[in-house]
Amino acid sequence: MARRVSSRSVHPRFLAVCLVLALAPLAGAAEDPLVPWLQARAREHATYFGVHAAGADGRTGAMGLWRERAPGSSGLPNFVPPTSLAPLIRAVEAGVVNITAVSPGSAPGGGMKRSTGSGLVLTPDGLVVTNNHVVANSRAPSMGTMVNPDAPRVEVGGREGSTAQQISVRLADGREFPAEVVGRDASTDVALLRLSGTEMDNLPAVYLGDSDELQVGDWVVAIGNPFGLDHSVAHGMISAKERVLGVGQFDDFIQTDALINPGNSGGPLFNMKGEVVGVATAIISEGQGIGFAVPINLVKDLLPNLRENGKLERGWLGVVINEDGENGAQRAPMVRDVYRGSPAAAAGIRPGDRLVAVNGRPIGSYLQLLRKVALLAPGTEARLTLLRGTGTQDVTVRLVARPAAEATSGLTNRASSSANDVGLLLRDLTPEVAAPLGYEAWTGALVSGVLPRSAAEQAGLRAGDVVTEVNRRRVKDAAGVRAALERGSAGASILLRVQRGTVLQYIAIAR
Repeated sequence: MARRVSSRSVHPRFLAVCLVLALAPLAGAAEDPLVPWLQARAREHATYFGVHAAGADGRTGAMGLWRERAPGSSGLPNFVPPTSLAPLIRAVEAGVVNITAVSPGSAPGGGMKRSTGSGLVLTPDGLVVTNNHVVANSRAPSMGTMVNPDAPRVEVGGREGSTAQQISVRLADGREFPAEVVGRDASTDVALLRLSGTEMDNLPAVYLGDSDELQVGDWVVAIGNPFGLDHSVAHGMISAKERVLGVGQFDDFIQTDALINPGNSGGPLFNMKGEVVGVATAIISEGQGIGFAVPINLVKDLLPNLRENGKLERGWLGVVINEDGENGAQRAPMVRDVYRGSPAAAAGIRPGDRLVAVNGRPIGSYLQLLRKVALLAPGTEARLTLLRGTGTQDVTVRLVARPAAEATSGLTNRASSSANDVGLLLRDLTPEVAAPLGYEAWTGALVSGVLPRSAAEQAGLRAGDVVTEVNRRRVKDAAGVRAALERGSAGASILLRVQRGTVLQYIAIAR
């Protein structure tokens, strides 16, 4: 019995060759005009099937087992491999500075305490950006903050103190200027300095980019002064975005494999346009090629606040947000309630509205909304984009100072019991959030912040804790915590089971 051969099993090139062979006997019949036409069509079909079997810019290997690019192919579309970063580095390195801060009497035994770091020239008249922990008046200014006792150590942050410091800033051309702190904020680890002295005309200011446009895989260059080695250059790529390290509610770090070492703190992270897209701020000391930078867009939002107020004066919108993202998916936060007399109420924001952008920048979670609003100074006018029903609209809101937690009690339009009532700011423990902290995903809710003077703060809860149970009920995400709190009786205490590193403990919150 003859075996039937499916047409799908026959290679298209083989069919084209057979067609040519079948037409070969007709080659002598020159008087027939159909012959050259058929031969031309056979050649076209052979070429067509040969190209499309391999792809538009390729060809097949032996018997169609692999694909190869055709000779002269341009390769991947829209990809230009870098050949040398030297022109970029020459263009931007003048704007990178070395910073030395000396604190009298802050070392053990009353000696001088010296800290060094890097920075970037923000304006030609002498404003410089660096990390807060480089210039913080502190007895332990730069090292040792822990995400949790058993997680990798993150070198970031610093405590505020009162010891006077002398700060000196040295430019790439050797000029050195004294500097003073204009404003600084420990929660974002950003500080703004002003240089003083002579010969300050037209300092080499850098250009700032848009960190929201960064993509994982983008090339970046870090320039700084690691271990006092002036203007050392390291290159790498963006490894991840929106990393949460458990340091505080403004956790929104860019992760990069460009080498960052002690002394790089406060230095710029450049994109391939020579624009600053981040400020180097943290490393995981047990790892290699794992560094973190504050996104430059966050710095942009903060700088006016630091210049005008000297510290972070947080703006307040006056809404209660219902986070209803599923499985960690980003979704515009929905307004669950509006405080009476708040800026949101004055602007006509209603429960059910979704807040999709602040000043034209998209937001996809409650934490993003909190960051963008809290970094704006009271009195600032912000443009909010709302999704109401099927349409969008813009409203202008004049922010006010964030009130104390107890001052907002009773101001909502309807009674509610939630994580915000006890002062907890929560985030889902997604795989992306859990991995850097050493936790398993979806085993609780990460405390991303604790409101000042709230019941949660008085009970000892802090950012970086993971809530695994509420009143003896297991919870796996932020929605579960809120639901458990809403089931509790008004005025009754709340029993939370909290994981802090490898330690599990019960914490009671009185409300």
